[in-house]
Amino acid sequence: MSHLLQRHYLLGALVASFAIAAPVWAQGNARAPSTVRIVVPFPPGGSNDVIARVIAPLLAKRLDTTVIVENRPGAGGTIGADLVARAPKDGSTLLLTSASLLTAAATQPKLPFDPVASLAPVAMVGSGPMLLAVSATSSWRAPADLIDDLRSRPGAVNYGTAGIGSIAHLATELLTDAAGVRATHVPYKGASEALLGLVGDQIQMMITNYSSISAQLKGGKVRALAVTSAAPSPAFPGLPPLASAVPGYGVEIWVGVFAPAGTPPALVERYNAELTAIAASPEMRSVLEPDGALPGALTPAAFGTRLREELALWKRIVAQRQIRIE
Repeated sequence: MSHLLQRHYLLGALVASFAIAAPVWAQGNARAPSTVRIVVPFPPGGSNDVIARVIAPLLAKRLDTTVIVENRPGAGGTIGADLVARAPKDGSTLLLTSASLLTAAATQPKLPFDPVASLAPVAMVGSGPMLLAVSATSSWRAPADLIDDLRSRPGAVNYGTAGIGSIAHLATELLTDAAGVRATHVPYKGASEALLGLVGDQIQMMITNYSSISAQLKGGKVRALAVTSAAPSPAFPGLPPLASAVPGYGVEIWVGVFAPAGTPPALVERYNAELTAIAASPEMRSVLEPDGALPGALTPAAFGTRLREELALWKRIVAQRQIRIE
């Protein structure tokens, strides 16, 4: 090889290697704005708000910027989500919300934004199963006992939820649909009221998160029968999954962070890396673990795939059961 050809070859290789490395360099050095606000579309004091306020100082330190939490409650979380969907696409505004983002989209077709097209998934902070709780006076001891009873007495068993279109409502409708059974929905104005109905035997079953029923479980007033995850949960040893009686069933609740669609991919990747590290931190684990949730570790692309699949599932259930919130 001549010196001229060799020099040309080395120059080409150098350019090629820089082209490959450049996106990685850009991702690692994507600068966040001087101030980042995390919009929580629910009132202060709730679980999403608590998580956001744990994240904010940790993210501020990792990004070397200011991070503030702003509550924008209303319309089941859709007001805050719409605000973020319309925000500047510069990474200055993020949304921290839950799986209710998708149930709202499935039950309210007239939303002013599209959760898939209008928001860019950034990171899943945590996810975990809900529990199927039953009255302490019931004879059910395993998921199969419940399903057999539902099958033998169509519509005779009442189940309660925090309201029409809630994640618990859709998760229970998915369960009865997959099992080919019927139960009667009794919507309440919140999980605490539904729990009172369960303790008082106005309803016989409910799907809810652990923190909502932990005191009653410990006091023996209600009994946990199963977890809603497809597989057993390490957070609830000894509790079988509902899939043990209804193969293929699986529902988990999650908390995630989003940015306006069109936010630079390098910045989204930077946020994903920082939030994934924060999710695994002792500070965040202390918030997630009491509710049986585990840290999230999904790429933005994987998170987006999960969102699309879940939204399609909820839309199918909503259409089949004619569930609507006007």
